[in-house]
Amino acid sequence: MPSKILRFTLLLLIVLLLLAGGWLWLTLNWSYSQGERAGYVQKLSKKGWLCKTWEGEIAMVTMPGAIPEKFEFTVRDEAMAQKINRLAGKRVVLDYQQHRFIPSSCFGETEYFIGDVREVLDSPAPQAPAAPLAPSAAQGQLSQPR
Repeated sequence: MPSKILRFTLLLLIVLLLLAGGWLWLTLNWSYSQGERAGYVQKLSKKGWLCKTWEGEIAMVTMPGAIPEKFEFTVRDEAMAQKINRLAGKRVVLDYQQHRFIPSSCFGETEYFIGDVREVLDSPAPQAPAAPLAPSAAQGQLSQPR
């Protein structure tokens, strides 16, 4: 009798571990949403007591003079964190994926994981069209009736 209980307990433990591992794999690899956020990198730091993750925020400004909205994000890749650090203070676009219901903050403190970053290069301001030149006498003014 004790060996049947031991087998059942061991089987139950294995099933629970497989379910937990499957859930973890699913939440880290399946993206709930993805998109882009543009703004200025304000902060990027490696945080955590046991599990160190790169956590950052950008200030998203919709128009000059408006109060910026903050977007907090997590970076998994060390090379990507260094790339973002080099662009600190510049306007950037972050490509992100949102992963919901991750069971531990050991994988990141936010739901938003950065996949790529690129700098926004300022395009020159659009030029106003040149004012039309005043017509000269030689450019087709109507002649006076005689």
